[in-house]
Amino acid sequence: MSMWQSLPRTGVFLALVTFVALIALRIDPVIAMSVLILWIGSLLIVSAKPSPKPATDASKAFSLDSIRDLTENSSTPIFVTNKNTIASANRAARKLLGHHIVGQDARVVFRQPEAIALLGREQAGQAIIRGLVRRQDIWKISRQTLDANAAVIEFINQTAESDISRAHTDFVANASHELRTPLSAIIGYVETLQEAREDLDEETTGRFLDTIEREAQRMQALISDLMSLSRVEAGKSELPVEMVKLQPIVDRAARDAAGPDRSEMIELEFAANPLIQGDPQQIEQVVRNLVDNALKYGDEISPVRVKLDLSRAGEARVTVSDKGEGIAPDQIPHLTRRFYRTDPGRSRASGGTGLGLAIVKHIVERHRGRLDIDSQLGVGTNVIIRLPVAKGDSQAN
Repeated sequence: MSMWQSLPRTGVFLALVTFVALIALRIDPVIAMSVLILWIGSLLIVSAKPSPKPATDASKAFSLDSIRDLTENSSTPIFVTNKNTIASANRAARKLLGHHIVGQDARVVFRQPEAIALLGREQAGQAIIRGLVRRQDIWKISRQTLDANAAVIEFINQTAESDISRAHTDFVANASHELRTPLSAIIGYVETLQEAREDLDEETTGRFLDTIEREAQRMQALISDLMSLSRVEAGKSELPVEMVKLQPIVDRAARDAAGPDRSEMIELEFAANPLIQGDPQQIEQVVRNLVDNALKYGDEISPVRVKLDLSRAGEARVTVSDKGEGIAPDQIPHLTRRFYRTDPGRSRASGGTGLGLAIVKHIVERHRGRLDIDSQLGVGTNVIIRLPVAKGDSQAN
């Protein structure tokens, strides 16, 4: 009945008038009746209303149980607050802050002015907090309101991003400082030569020129190491594909590092000639850096020993040993940091850039190997490189 009541009266009236007119004009009654039926049917289709959708319960859509099921297995810490009380926390949030946080006041859990201010707002927002779990932690918390009382709090860890940014800033600052020092010396001596050329004797002029040359070579070495470090880091994720025998590489690199003037200060011992999957040029660079460091900082009388053998685990092992002053235990973990020096004055005097071990570390990591440094004060230092041996290698000597 409701369907017929929804028909427009004007449309029905026009349909009936048309039907009567067709009959009056002696049109076939069947055709006139078909026109009437088609007209009325069209009106029925146009005037029909879709059935109303069942109403949804908004409170049920945001129920605590549904949010808990949705977020429980998320790797991002999330909890739901009800009037600033933590009503629910997913697994990641409980692991981060402890299982006891459920039921506590969120303001007590944070104890951070920025976070407390965010919780006190009625609208959504974000805040950065530090030291949530550890002193150096940096977290971004986001608050999304559900209703007048409930809100979802999400934690995003930004510590790694901050560390990377700080490392880049430190690297640029250190590189600038290392380049500025020899550049300032070069500029100073050049200006002196230009301004007092006639007053300087030949010996003094020669000494100035030697200093300029030495500082220029230092800058060249630093720039070369910076470029080398950049290339190594760029290809760090790519495992080398070339198969190479390790003994001739170690032999050649060690002799090149010593040079003709220090050849008698090198002792070579080869107990194996393992086949590895590696980059020959980078492996040579590792050995040259290690041997050069050992010759610079080792004992001037005792030779540097370079040994190639196999570890108990079947890895190719290169050991570079010196009998120098040794390194304090608290300094060993920092040796592979860029520009780190145990004795800055002595390192600069010997031409060191502070990047050698950083380059070694990245090359070894690219080859899926391991770098170990063992040192005792007054005894000496052993630097050990372990590299995986290629499958199927017979390890023939």
